[in-house]
This record gives sequence, C-alpha cells and structure tokens, in this order.
Amino acid sequence: MTLQKLVQKVHFIGICGVAMSAVATALWQKGYKVTGSDAGFFPPISTYLTSLGIPYYSGWHPEKMIAIENGGKPDLVIVGNAVGSQNPEFLYVEKNKIPFKSYPEAIGEYLIKSHSIVCAGTYGKTTSSALLSHIFKCAGLKPSYMFGGLARDGSPAAVIDSSNWSIVEGDEYSTSKWDKHAKFFHYKPTHLLLTSVKWDHADLYPTEKSYIDAFRELMSLIPQNGTIVYCSDSLQVKNLVSKSELSKEKIISYGKKNTTGKENLYSYENIVQTTTGIMFDILCHDKTYKIESPLFGSYNAENITGSFAMAHEIGISPGDIIDAIKEFHGLKRRLEKRYENKVTVIDDIAHSPEKARFVLETLGNIYSGKIIAVYEPNSGNRTSKSKPQYKNAFKKADQVIIPRLTKLKIDQKNPEKIFEGEDLAHIIGKSQKNVLYINDDEELVKTIIENRSTGDVIVFLGSHGWRGMIEETVRKLAM
Repeated sequence: MTLQKLVQKVHFIGICGVAMSAVATALWQKGYKVTGSDAGFFPPISTYLTSLGIPYYSGWHPEKMIAIENGGKPDLVIVGNAVGSQNPEFLYVEKNKIPFKSYPEAIGEYLIKSHSIVCAGTYGKTTSSALLSHIFKCAGLKPSYMFGGLARDGSPAAVIDSSNWSIVEGDEYSTSKWDKHAKFFHYKPTHLLLTSVKWDHADLYPTEKSYIDAFRELMSLIPQNGTIVYCSDSLQVKNLVSKSELSKEKIISYGKKNTTGKENLYSYENIVQTTTGIMFDILCHDKTYKIESPLFGSYNAENITGSFAMAHEIGISPGDIIDAIKEFHGLKRRLEKRYENKVTVIDDIAHSPEKARFVLETLGNIYSGKIIAVYEPNSGNRTSKSKPQYKNAFKKADQVIIPRLTKLKIDQKNPEKIFEGEDLAHIIGKSQKNVLYINDDEELVKTIIENRSTGDVIVFLGSHGWRGMIEETVRKLAM
C-alpha cells in the first residue's frame, strides 16, 4: 500500500513558516488533502496558500483541525519547530494518538530520493540549494527539492518530482522540540555541498566543537560512491574534509583562485560587481567559463561556483549550467532591493553577526554613500556565548540601529539571560561608533530617513518581520 493511500489528510501546526508552507505546498501538489494553522498569517505566505486553495486558520483550535469541512481528523500532523509543547492542537494530537512528524522527518520520508544532494553550511546553503535545483530543472532532470526561502520568480520552494534526484537545504538547527539533532540528519545524503562552517546557533551548540561535530557527523553519512563538493576558502571546512574517508576522486574543492591556481578543481576570479549583478570567471580543467548572474553581491560568486561544481560533477554540461545561472534571480530577503532611487533600501535575512558582516562588506564595495544598518539577531545570537562574535562585525556600517527586539520565550528548564535591545547596542558599541537603540518603531523610521544623501543605503538585517518598518520607510522615501 502506498503512502498516499495510508495518508490522505495532513495538517500542519505552524504552517506559516517558509519551510513548513513549502512542504505543505509540495504535498498539496501531489494530491494530499492539506490544512494548516498558525498564530497569525501574513503575506506573502498567506496570499500564496490562498492562491493554491489550501485551507488554513489563525489560532490553535483542535475542533477546526478535525472538522468535517476541513476533511475530518488528519491521518498525519506535521509540527513546526516553533510550536510549544503546550500548544492545544499538539496536546490533542498526543492525547488522541494521531501520528505526527517534524517537517524534516516529513521531508526525509516524502521528498528525499535515492540520489540525495544536501547543501549545508553556516551560510550560503539556501541560495546554493535554490540555484542547484534551478540548474537541475533547466537541464530536464526533474528533481525533488526544498530550500528555505521564497524565490523572487515565484517558483515553489519545495517540489516532489519524478526522478531519483533530490536537492535539499541542510539546516544544522534542531529538528523539533523532541529531537535536538540537526535537521540535515534526516535527509540521507549521498552527495554533500558544504559551503562553510563557522560557529553559530550558540543556544543549540554551546561550544564551537559541538557545532563542528554536527558537520563532521553529516560528512560521515556520505557513502563511498557519493561525492563531497566543499569550499576550500573555509578553514574549518578544509580541516573537516581532510579527515574524510572518501577517496580523493570523490572530494571536490572550489574557492578563490590562489597564486598557483592548482589547489581547487573549480576556482573563481575576476569578479566584477555592480548594482545589477555580478560577472566573473570559473576555471576548471584548464578551461575558463564566463559567468553572468543577476545576483547581487560578490560573495555569490562562491555560491555559484559551488553549485556549478556539483552540477558539473553530476554530468550537466557547462553550457546548460551557465544558461541556468543567468536566469536565476535568487531569493527574497537575500540582499533584496525593496526600494531604489537616490537612496536604496535593502532587506536581508542576516540574523547573525557573521552574516551581517558579509552583507555590509558587500554593500560597502558597491555603494559610495553611507550605510545605515538596522539589525535584529535570531535567538541564538542573543546569548552571552555569542558576545565575542559581535566584535567589529558592523565596522562597514556608518550607523547601527537596534530596534525593540522580538520577545522570546525563555526555556524554564535551561534559563539563560537573553540580550534585549539596549544590551545589544552596548555590546556592539564596544567596537563600533554611532550605535543607537530605538525602542519606538515610528521614531526609528524617522531617524533612518533623516538627512539621507544620494547613494546612501538603508539595510534591514534579521530574520523577523520588522513590524511594517520596511514598508513605512519605503513609503516615506517615495513621497
């Protein structure tokens, strides 16, 4: 009996997350009856679910979850990572012994194929998995795939297709409330694209070693007939790969061209970046490939080269890869321009000091004006363990503003002091001039648009929703 006959209705508790909605959409497209709930619904997720006809409701209501008009009691419930153990719907599921899974477990069961490419790393994994999926699709390989972002061209973030290839973003964060292991352990990797390893998520990985060990364990899952494509520009990645038991022919390096040009099988050089995209060269087997991409930021040369290397090693022709790269417009909230005139407004999901550093360095290399950074970290970068990472992280910004931070739930079993806005401004201010904490959203918007000059950039850095501040900034600048 097939899974589809065993499972007909799937309910998602916490469907409004990007990854959760992507998995829900993939199952809906395969003919499953899908419903969802969340604390609240906002565009673009809400409008996308509505356009597909997927039923959803706000709040936690077990009676709606099992209502006849919603398809009756679900055969399977998929529980989001942010759903608490006292969530009324989750309590109902447990009490009534309804089968449930985390979304990484669901991906592992429904989407992963016999040839499983996992794109992992501290940064670059979302763009790399999305680009690699795009390359495979353009080459006619019909991959199943999932990446944790919203494509700018509107294509779905997850698809279950007919070939024996799958490509997924391998997130190192915890699987669920009941499973603290990294999500990527559920994806049965046969091929690994490893972009970077730099200590992150201090709330889950209290030491640098514990963080690195998770990637070491991931690498150990790759079979002898598999492939590891890794970025040699990351020292930690190089150290990890040097201990791999795979044959040398199965371990492929990429990165910046060094002085000899011999270290990496795939090297990139001659980057030209503008406000409309990047151009650069990829060198491989004594051949030079001219790359043009509409992606914004020089660091995307690294992401593109890694995706090029994996696709080429799989057997896709360079010409097909280059054409696909030219057509890939990237993801929302990755150096996404929300407004461009005399002043430019950028939105980026950079929720850690390291990711913020990359974004600010990129903007500093492209724009001549001042850079005003509004920053809100994720929960892992609001603990005492993350303090050292903030030193000089914002040195490319002319002004840093910390808003009122999103209220977090404190784990009563493992309580730890969480930075609030004033604390964070003080920490950043130790190595950075002109750092402000502004508790009032309206005052913050007023401050960032005052005295702006031609060429200035306002960049919002963080994974939260900004409570409409970006839209208000754009509206006032356009007046």
